[in-house]
Amino acid sequence: MKLIIAFIRPEVLQDVKLKLYAQELYSMSITNVLGAGQQRGYTEAYRGVQTEVNLLKKLRLEIGVPDDQVDKAIAAITEAARSGQAGDGVIFVLDTVRTYRIRTGEPI
Repeated sequence: MKLIIAFIRPEVLQDVKLKLYAQELYSMSITNVLGAGQQRGYTEAYRGVQTEVNLLKKLRLEIGVPDDQVDKAIAAITEAARSGQAGDGVIFVLDTVRTYRIRTGEPI
């Protein structure tokens, strides 16, 4: 089993979910986060004061998937979230040592 962590733009969430659902991947956790990367942020004026905003709003998507479905999940996320611009996000794939279902206590 693998844990996929993807940081994506908030506006592409619906498209990413639909692509994952099409691959029959339904279980996920989503968290609002702030982050910095190649996009580097922007400058805005508030009440006449210039402010540099370099922590941008992103979503952290976490999905636990069996080993044989990792490539399908990565392809779905990439296809739905890619705009070709800096700030599209990043995907991490981590090994999980052990996974258990809380309701039954059984290993997954």
